Amino acid sequence: MADTQVDAIIIGAGPGGYHAAIRLGQLGKSVVCFDRDEVGGVCLNWGCIPTKALLHVGEVARHIREADKLGLKVAPPSVEREGVAKFTADVVSANVKGVETLFKANNVKFAYGEASFSGPKSVTLKKRDGGSETYTANGGVVIATGSAPVEVKAWPRDGEFIINSDDAIKLRKIPKSLLVIGGGVIGLEFATVYTRLGAKVLVVEMLPQILTGTDLEISRTLGRILKKQGVEIALSTSVKSLARKGDGVTATINGEFTQGKDETREFEMALVAVGRRPVTEALNLKAAGLATDEKGFIAVDAQRRTKVAGIFAIGDVTGMPLLAHKAMKEGEVAAEVIAGDRSSAYDPVAVPNCIYTDPEVATVGLSEEEAKREGHEVRIGKFPLIASGRARTMNEFDGLIKLVGDAKSDLLLGMHIVAPQAESLIGEGVIALEMGATLEDIGLSIHPHPTLTEAIMEAAEAAHGKAIDIVNPKPKAPVAAG
Repeated sequence: MADTQVDAIIIGAGPGGYHAAIRLGQLGKSVVCFDRDEVGGVCLNWGCIPTKALLHVGEVARHIREADKLGLKVAPPSVEREGVAKFTADVVSANVKGVETLFKANNVKFAYGEASFSGPKSVTLKKRDGGSETYTANGGVVIATGSAPVEVKAWPRDGEFIINSDDAIKLRKIPKSLLVIGGGVIGLEFATVYTRLGAKVLVVEMLPQILTGTDLEISRTLGRILKKQGVEIALSTSVKSLARKGDGVTATINGEFTQGKDETREFEMALVAVGRRPVTEALNLKAAGLATDEKGFIAVDAQRRTKVAGIFAIGDVTGMPLLAHKAMKEGEVAAEVIAGDRSSAYDPVAVPNCIYTDPEVATVGLSEEEAKREGHEVRIGKFPLIASGRARTMNEFDGLIKLVGDAKSDLLLGMHIVAPQAESLIGEGVIALEMGATLEDIGLSIHPHPTLTEAIMEAAEAAHGKAIDIVNPKPKAPVAAG
């Protein structure tokens, strides 16, 4: 079994892995990237990209259904499952081919197979087509194996009636009724997808709010909007049992939603979306001198180095937040450090998070609750979407832009948005936090009219009682922690 010498080995071809590989190629290093599945990992094949394609289909369907409000007479849309699935598959294929092209352009070698450590700097690849190869990295090894859906043993997945997010994206059928277990990002995105495609959806969340950890007012705003759209949401409620029954499933739930009583319902399908876990079990970390913590994560420093010299870890295997864009930036840092750049480090002021419901949610920085817990006297600026002229031209009325600032310094602490295009709008908050902007800075910056970004400016002005397009709330004394 030949031993191939390279500068760097990347285990995993997801967002973090392929960014690391391409950056190493750009820096003139010989690099090989392994993955047991497909180029692009979960994000391109089963996560970010295909879910957004499905969400776009659902958004278009909503606009068609509401076209009469604009004076357009359009027949109600009928969903052709096979056509929607093909559109999604085509989007995925185009993105995967794009990464493959970039690999070739940057001299990145890619190979399918199960990779595991045979030593601190050596990796053995069990190839998909049989046989094995061993590679040794003279510069470094990057672990970028990502995460997978958490499986609940009591609710055995069959891929047809009891499914996870990987199954849901395949759109094998559109159920008339769907139970979503988990009110986090994944659960709510699929609740939006399937509601738009015609399913009756119940989301069950055992905690007292959806999107736990998100600013409470933003969470409640989204929950109210989703309920208006027909999504049932059961908070502080748990699923006591879930089982196959005929051509569907039966679930017993209990909690605040059922007034403390057991309630049994039948659904055509149940989606278990209770979280994701890091994928490290096949890596043989012991051979590399590594171990995970009690949650399965690998500890790293600001340069994404593990405790073993020459081994790096990035993305979901390193801990929260489990976000593709976090992994991408970490991959670039690890690559640059391997190539000899000692100054490169992963040190963001804040990492944005986006939830692609309809409307979208995007947040960055501290929530109001977090700011108070950290001891800040907070100054809040809010602007409701209904007051936006541009939103009205889009026939969009539900949403909120909320800025959290420090009352003493006026520094922006967090930005939180529920609105169409929130995933793009939040970029302003990222830059503002990185540059140390104040609420006054944002309010004084001239924003184009008519746009949705004006709402950010207005929210900043509202924090000082100066917003033009809403009645400003009466000034309140700053609220401190406790």
